[in-house]
Amino acid sequence: MSLADTILAQDLAALAFCWRLERRDGVTIGLTSHDRDLVIGGVVYKAAPGLVPSSVTRGIGLEPESMDLKGALTSDAISETDLAAGKWDGAALVLAVTEWTAPGVLWLEIMRGELGAVEQQGEAFSVELAGPAAALLKPVAPETSPGCRARLGDRACRVDMMLHRRVVSVLAVASEVASVTGGGLTSGAYVFGHLRWLEGANCGLSQSIVANDAASVTLAEPPAFAVAAGTRALLVEGCDKQMATCSARFANAVNFRGEPYLPGMDLLTRYPGAN
Repeated sequence: MSLADTILAQDLAALAFCWRLERRDGVTIGLTSHDRDLVIGGVVYKAAPGLVPSSVTRGIGLEPESMDLKGALTSDAISETDLAAGKWDGAALVLAVTEWTAPGVLWLEIMRGELGAVEQQGEAFSVELAGPAAALLKPVAPETSPGCRARLGDRACRVDMMLHRRVVSVLAVASEVASVTGGGLTSGAYVFGHLRWLEGANCGLSQSIVANDAASVTLAEPPAFAVAAGTRALLVEGCDKQMATCSARFANAVNFRGEPYLPGMDLLTRYPGAN
């Protein structure tokens, strides 16, 4: 009989749920349903007795696993404003059960995956968990497309992004337009790219860029929180995924992941006399 079986076979087992969440910006927290903090593997799991899973659904299919976390937002690390701003979207999560009388001796992992969008209803919130099986939903072979299927700077594209990033200071934000300083920007180079806040209330959040000139960038939407003058941000160039851009701007046509010259289905309708 395993150690876990021995503990669970006891007449009385003091079990507690433990969550370990790691945000995309590297912030990691631990929470437990117990009324006292637990230390497991060097991680402090803060007491959050109001945070309990009301429903955990698992299956053998490829659909995303789901989990509803009902209760008050008792942890200072998970604030209502951060949830609304999307700071916890895409966070890595591990949900496990341990015995609080001997934290970590029993560690039954229930779920693991990546959080989808967080939906909040009053003082409760629900999330959809994309588990390891979600990787099987990806196509086995890529479909042909006239535009590039790679993401600028990824393993398929191979563009060195160190040459296409810039740390700037934001002087002011008016609606979606952020005025920046830190060197002249090439007009249009950051369209389809993103701005990542490096400090301030928006720290860790990334926003899409829809336009830029030499001294400002236009974001897809206003920042979630107010931005103080001088706040640092990282600008990352974008790409429109066209062969002409790949060749002329990045000199990377050899790694273009698309078929711009492949005839489309309309070729079948091309015959003499067709309008």
